[in-house]
Amino acid sequence: MGTLVVIPARLGAMRLPRKPLRLLSGLPLIVRVWQRISQMNVADAVVVATDDESVASAVEQAGAECVMTSDRHGSGTERVAEVAFQHRFRGYGTIVNVQGDEPFIGSGAVSGAAELVSSGRFPLGTAASRASKEILDTPSLVKVVVADDGRALYFSRAPIPYLRDRADSAMQAERTLQHIGVYAYTREALREWVSLPPHPLEEIERLEQLRPLAAGLPIGVAVTNEAPASGIDTEEDLERANALWDSFMAGAVSNAR
Repeated sequence: MGTLVVIPARLGAMRLPRKPLRLLSGLPLIVRVWQRISQMNVADAVVVATDDESVASAVEQAGAECVMTSDRHGSGTERVAEVAFQHRFRGYGTIVNVQGDEPFIGSGAVSGAAELVSSGRFPLGTAASRASKEILDTPSLVKVVVADDGRALYFSRAPIPYLRDRADSAMQAERTLQHIGVYAYTREALREWVSLPPHPLEEIERLEQLRPLAAGLPIGVAVTNEAPASGIDTEEDLERANALWDSFMAGAVSNAR
């Protein structure tokens, strides 16, 4: 069974209004993300999922396949599930959720998360990158602690692992991982995830992946040496992304050769 990537997109971002349609190097952000994932050749199909006709029109004009979904979803995973369970997509055994505001995500993160699931190692997969300890005190950057078998132990906005003794700083640096917001699911695990009620830990941290983790579903973590991807949440993020895009894509093309 093949791999399906679904890119959920909604217009309701508070800090950056109409975010999917804001321009990144002359094209809507959601189109840039779709192009980026399509060029990675990590999936058999890549589709955009949205509840807004203007987003659908923009991506379809660019040549992407778009699926209209409900406007009542509380998370990207719920929107992805609506798409994955449609009859026409039932032949895909691995479903991958790539956020629609992550144009700089690395191919290693996407393929790594997908491989953890398609290989049968885990029912759920995600990715993380090695990062400096400076991220520990930045709540907007999510940290993950991983067991020796590659399983996620916990995700948090708090500094984990916490450094109690300065003598252990080298050990802490080795274990400091920044979570990358890509998820892969088996069809069964995706169905179970969206059937679960919200968990208190999820609501406290505002991290949807804590719902299946708290319920006992194993989440594998692919650790990549790629630089952490920069999401786009504010006007300043968008300005920085526009300044970096051309050189980033030139490097991505060069690395793919």
